[in-house]
Amino acid sequence: MTEKRVAFLGPPGTFTEEAALLYDAAAHLLPFASVAAVAAAVGSGMADEGVVAIENSIEGSVTDTLDILIHESRLSIRRELVLPIEHYLLVRPGAQAAEVKALFSHPQALAQCRRFVERCFPKAEVVAALSTAAAVEEMMAREGAAAIATRRAAQLYGAEILARGIQDRPDNLTRFVVLAESDHPATGNDKTSLAFSFADDRPGLLVAALQEFSNHGINLTKVESRPTKERLGEYIFLLDLAGHRSDPKVAEALAKVQALSSLFRVFGSYPRYVKPA
Repeated sequence: MTEKRVAFLGPPGTFTEEAALLYDAAAHLLPFASVAAVAAAVGSGMADEGVVAIENSIEGSVTDTLDILIHESRLSIRRELVLPIEHYLLVRPGAQAAEVKALFSHPQALAQCRRFVERCFPKAEVVAALSTAAAVEEMMAREGAAAIATRRAAQLYGAEILARGIQDRPDNLTRFVVLAESDHPATGNDKTSLAFSFADDRPGLLVAALQEFSNHGINLTKVESRPTKERLGEYIFLLDLAGHRSDPKVAEALAKVQALSSLFRVFGSYPRYVKPA
């Protein structure tokens, strides 16, 4: 059997690698420097699937992933994973907190640890990195620097842990999705993600679309909007709903909403995450 190739936001030591290992520990993992690169690897056939973060319980949606799904890729969501996120403050061996003049991490990690950074390092230069693991690589090459990253990154790159659990909330969770050429067959406990927008700007359009799901007894688990990036004041609406796109009620509701929309895209149907007992 050919070994599955799974792309992830790298280098090794990121939370996305942890999610990829949770998804398929036997797969051949391929690190890439950005979410766009992960999607490109899957779209070109370089990887069979790709794992990317899509939502965090503190900071909300990961806009890089949403923009790729909406504007740049025709990939589908095949699975979802939820991972507890604990952030660590890492330094070069022997370094002290008083020496830290620069703080490296991925923008999402920096945002999730905002209070800690503001209280403990108010004068430090905050530097955005492509990933938490890349932040550790950069930190290790610079004197007077620290990084916010994973415990695994500390082990991989020989960093020292100065503080642990520094995220703003202890119950910090990130939702990851697996991108592939096709979504998942129905299982009986599924979720569907989609995006739509309207060509017209008139009262009642959004209400009419949402009403279709209510009329068909479909629960919406997430509703948000993103700018179209074309004109100010125009938005794309993003929904997660309970059920598979092949379910008769869901399929009928989706067809009704598509008829109202100028842009309509189902990102995929996939098994709904179930918290382990």
